[in-house]
Amino acid sequence: MNDFSYLHTNCFEITVELSCDKFPHASELPEEWENNRESLLLFMEQVHRGIKGVVRDGDTDEGIPNAIISVDGINHDVRTG
Repeated sequence: MNDFSYLHTNCFEITVELSCDKFPHASELPEEWENNRESLLLFMEQVHRGIKGVVRDGDTDEGIPNAIISVDGINHDVRTG
């Protein structure tokens, strides 16, 4: 679903897997958190990188739905909501 969502809806989803154990025992969770806390927090900070804003009509200042945003060097256009 992650690839499909990104390519067809512009929704960027991620899946984080820490080990091969799909259902770790509850007693293992504190150690898993400590082992990965800093990496997860740094990853979450990345949401503030990049370009963001509202595409507005220059005359009316209204938002423009379905405007296509293209960035040179990135082969994936994005539509405004």
